[in-house]
Amino acid sequence: MTLVLKNVTKQFGDNIAVNNLSLEIPESEMFGFLGGNGAGKTTTFRMILGLLDRSEGDISWNGDRINYDKSHLIGYLPEERGLYPKLKVRDQLVYLGKLRGMSKSEVIKELEEWLERFKVPEYLDKRVEELSKGNQQKIQFISAVIHKPKLLILDEPFSGLDPINVEMLKEAVLDLKEQGTSIVFSSHRMEHVEELCEHLCILHKGKPVVQGTLREIKRSFGKKNLIIHAEMPLEFLQDISGVLRYKRVTEGCALQIENEDVSQKVFSAIHGKGFVRKFELEEPSLNDIFIEKVGAAYE
Repeated sequence: MTLVLKNVTKQFGDNIAVNNLSLEIPESEMFGFLGGNGAGKTTTFRMILGLLDRSEGDISWNGDRINYDKSHLIGYLPEERGLYPKLKVRDQLVYLGKLRGMSKSEVIKELEEWLERFKVPEYLDKRVEELSKGNQQKIQFISAVIHKPKLLILDEPFSGLDPINVEMLKEAVLDLKEQGTSIVFSSHRMEHVEELCEHLCILHKGKPVVQGTLREIKRSFGKKNLIIHAEMPLEFLQDISGVLRYKRVTEGCALQIENEDVSQKVFSAIHGKGFVRKFELEEPSLNDIFIEKVGAAYE
């Protein structure tokens, strides 16, 4: 069940929110959408779900359009969380589960397992408004996945969560992927996408500026990072040809270099000058690539 977007554009008056976007999201994959505020991520999700009409282009899932007949196959966690504050968690989820064709007993069984997994079994009969923001988010996540969707769309799923809950949710998302769910999620946190996604697209002002597999994107970027911790001044390294960026860090410096060969020149330059605790060549991070492609325009 591949999700295909072909030349998709969305215009609101004079404003082009999504500009000629083409993507293919393979089945049982995790696909990451990256971009700053207003990049077009949420608009793209709403078009995929049929909540917004496209101005141009085509979206298909397994060769068909997504419509209400498919709602039992799809899970959606919107960025604006929206649970009924006065309802108890149990009643809320039974209601949402029934909308997706589940029986009450099926919902309760799944819900109890999820609450146990998220270490909050006592929330079953609590009203939503009694829960903290982070725990409301867990309940909203459960509501998006309780019916075991084949396609799951998560809009900023980790925002506002503390590190422990982020890890808990990440594990849940990875398990769903292992069970065959196709997952598309957006984030402006590069490290989450880097950790979870094989394929990704960086959107900027509605246009894809980078897309492909994480491996290909990093390889085609070419540049590398070099981390040096040493007991001596390292400023002179910025003058070596092939050193593109020099950043002072507490224990030494972080360099961006043109390619691996430059690391050998740097190594020769510091050899014998003092004690070196760390000399480490790293792949560029998504953050480096994002900043280079989107630059100062990113907020």
